[in-house]
Amino acid sequence: MQRLKTTFLLALLTVLMVTMGSALGGRTGMVTAFVLALGMNFFSYWFSDKIVLKMYGAQEIGEHDHPMFYNMVRHLAARAGLPMPKVYIIPSDSPNAFATGRNPEHAAVAATEGILRILSPEELEGVMAHELAHVQNRDILVGTIAATFAGAISMIGNMLQWGAMFGAGRGDDEEGGGMGGLVGSLAMAIIAPIAAMLIQMAVSRSREYLADASGAQICGRPLALASALRRLHMASQALPMQEARPATAHMFIVNPLTGGGIASLFSTHPPMEERIARLEQMAR
Repeated sequence: MQRLKTTFLLALLTVLMVTMGSALGGRTGMVTAFVLALGMNFFSYWFSDKIVLKMYGAQEIGEHDHPMFYNMVRHLAARAGLPMPKVYIIPSDSPNAFATGRNPEHAAVAATEGILRILSPEELEGVMAHELAHVQNRDILVGTIAATFAGAISMIGNMLQWGAMFGAGRGDDEEGGGMGGLVGSLAMAIIAPIAAMLIQMAVSRSREYLADASGAQICGRPLALASALRRLHMASQALPMQEARPATAHMFIVNPLTGGGIASLFSTHPPMEERIARLEQMAR
C-alpha cells in the first residue's frame, strides 16, 4: 500500500507540474524548469552521501573499532540480501541514525554515539534494519525524484509570479479577463509550490512507514523496533540534535527537529504513535 501511495503521489506531482507548465506558456517553460531542477538534484543524488556525512562529522569505522555494531550491520545486510554498507558513527549525544547512498552498492549507515548508548542490542538491531530497508527500497532515488518535481514546480511558480507582475496573462479586455488572468496566475504561483511541498512531505512519510515494515521483516522483531522508536522519540525531545538542518531532517529515523501544530503538515516523518501502532499490529 505504501508503494502504491508513493506512485500516486509522484503521479500527482507530475500532473501538477504539467498544469503549471501549461499556465506558464506551454511545454517549453515546463521542460526548462524540469531540466534546471533535474540538474540540481542530480548533483545531490550523486554526492549527498559525502556531503551529509561530512556535515555531521561522521567517522567511518571498521570491525575492530566497534565489533558489536559493525557485525550487527553485516548480519542485517546479509539477511536483507544487500552488499555490506560503509558504517559510520556520529559524535553526537542526541540519539538518532540515518542511511544514505545512491544505491545499495554505494550505501552508508550512520548512528550517533547517543543511540549506541541508550538502546538495547535488540532495539539497535531494529533501528539499523529500518535504515537498511531505506537502502533496499531505494528511498534516496525516490526522494530525489520527488524533490526534482517539487523543485521544478517551485521554479515555474516563480516564473509565473514574475510574469504576472509584468503583465503576462493579461488579455485585450483590461477590465475583466486581464485582471482575472492575473489573479489566477498569481494564485497558482503561490498555491502550487505549497501543494508540491506537501506532496513531497507525504512521499517522505510514506517511505518511513514502508521502511518500518521492511525493517521489521529484516530483523524479525517488530516490537523491538517499536520500543526503539518510542525511546528515541522521548530522548530526542529531551536532547535535540543541535547541528540538525531542515534539509537533511528527513534522513533520520526520528525527526531531529521539533514542531507541532501546523508545522506537522510539513513534517517529513509520520506521527510516532501511528508508526508504533503499525509495528505492534505486525507483531500481533
